[in-house]
Amino acid sequence: MNFGNLFGGGSANLLEVVVVGNMKFHICSGRFEMIISIVARGGHSGGTAMVALHGGSRGGYVLKIKVNSMKNTEKYMPKRIILVRHGESEGNEDEEVLEYVPNYKIKLSNKGIQQADNVGSKIKKVISENGESENWKVLFYVSPSERTKQTLERIIGEKFPEDKVIGLKEECRLREQHFGNFQELEKRKKIKRNRNRYGKFFYRVPDGESSADVYDRISSFVETLWREMETNRLNNKNPSEEVNLIIVSHGLTILLFLMKWFNWTVEQFDGLSNPKNCEHRVLQLGCNGEYSLAMHHKLEELRAWGLSEEMIHDQIFRAYGTKNNLKSTIFLPKSDVFFNDKENSDGFREENGSNTKRKLAYINQKA
Repeated sequence: MNFGNLFGGGSANLLEVVVVGNMKFHICSGRFEMIISIVARGGHSGGTAMVALHGGSRGGYVLKIKVNSMKNTEKYMPKRIILVRHGESEGNEDEEVLEYVPNYKIKLSNKGIQQADNVGSKIKKVISENGESENWKVLFYVSPSERTKQTLERIIGEKFPEDKVIGLKEECRLREQHFGNFQELEKRKKIKRNRNRYGKFFYRVPDGESSADVYDRISSFVETLWREMETNRLNNKNPSEEVNLIIVSHGLTILLFLMKWFNWTVEQFDGLSNPKNCEHRVLQLGCNGEYSLAMHHKLEELRAWGLSEEMIHDQIFRAYGTKNNLKSTIFLPKSDVFFNDKENSDGFREENGSNTKRKLAYINQKA
């Protein structure tokens, strides 16, 4: 290939983005050399390669590539992180059971078992893209409570063959908020009333935890999860396969996971609704290497869960924006322009991702 035409001017230009496996090579050219930045999925720089250009006898160029020494540069980020609340438990069915059965030993009700069977099928459709893809693996994390472990067993069932399961990890930091030991029903109702009056994030249950306490241990888990993802410790032996993390936990734990992941404020957390039994939230990698709820879920769902318009805008740009857009609020869509425009808003809500470039161009033009 003759590179002469690529170097007509002295300024550097972005020529092309070439995807090789899980690596993105951003090729930038200058007059006499170009630098290839090796960026793994997730947007983290992995190293550089210098490309020296030498004039040939017939006006062509010879490329000599020297790659810097680096270790473990490829970071295989999971395609999805799916958060699942356990099915209906005996405690959800009748709170009096908490007076004589330890919280962590509460089992699923018959209805909860059916819910867990159903959500397993739904999750299988999500990660297999309605059965059209076989290029996937799953890694499960589960709270140590009996009801979450039962839910996980029903989710797996016969839906996830052994060769598709990377592993299963019981994670104590995913446990339910601690309400004390055996819980008298009237005392528990009084605690909930006081929590609503005081503020559900800061109120500490007598002999138990506040949501802030749970947030601290969930934050520790999230940080551990990031380290495992960034250091390739998810034990996927075939990097070409899409990894999906499935986390089976509790309603409050899921909300606090999302709060930590997306850096939501206490005020934003207070506006969220608790996931129903066996409801799931899908965080999926967007076009920019950011995880977003808007890649899978419709905007109506996000509103129903209590996300404000500001939070929804952030999810949209985590899914479809660019790094420069995410750094500046100037590119955030305006409600009266983006959400009320039929050509862009309706199609976006129905398809959640089609014609992305056109929509982003429209948003940037109007912002």
